[in-house]
Amino acid sequence: MAGGLSASLSSTAQQDTSAAIIQRIDGSVHARENNLLGYTATEHYAVFRNHDEQHPAADMVVKTKYQKDVGKNYTVVSESGSEILRKVLEAVLDNERRMTRPADRVTALITPANYAMTVMGMETADGRNCVAVSLKPRRVSQYLLNGTAWVDPQDGSIVQLQGVTAKSPSVFTGASQVFRQYATIEGFPMATHARAVSNSWLAGETTIKIDYTDYQIQLRATR
Repeated sequence: MAGGLSASLSSTAQQDTSAAIIQRIDGSVHARENNLLGYTATEHYAVFRNHDEQHPAADMVVKTKYQKDVGKNYTVVSESGSEILRKVLEAVLDNERRMTRPADRVTALITPANYAMTVMGMETADGRNCVAVSLKPRRVSQYLLNGTAWVDPQDGSIVQLQGVTAKSPSVFTGASQVFRQYATIEGFPMATHARAVSNSWLAGETTIKIDYTDYQIQLRATR
């Protein structure tokens, strides 16, 4: 069936068209944007070198504060290890800070406005049955990925994301291979774990792992 889902989809999802799945993704993202007013979280960054992911070469813990009309701000709680690699982490945080500013955030969302999406079929991601959706950026941007999103087939919420940045975010980090997992917290998908691998002239090949914990979420009041 033209435009339909592949035969690998579940019987429930087979009744939907690709357009309906993409519409759910768009609706989920905009519901989060409209109703999530802010949050705080603890983010733990660990940097690894030379394929050794047991012994971090640098480490940083930050307290993150996100406000819808402002974006993210960070307070460093602790840091250790290589000064050069801590500068890499500072560049990563600066990129996140810029990406979450209201004017830039809208250009980074996983929506049909920013991506050409192709529904590929049902796959398991993080132990959940998901719809895999190919993502192709509609423009070259450091905030967009060439990759795949795995989404909940019922509500379109993102479960897992993987891809390569369409443009290098900075001279420090280079183009990155990005992996991110989400969990539903207070009704909305929030990042719980991320991994980024990149090469740069400053630090060579590095792997950054990020764990997100201690979410405190502020939602728009409902009548």
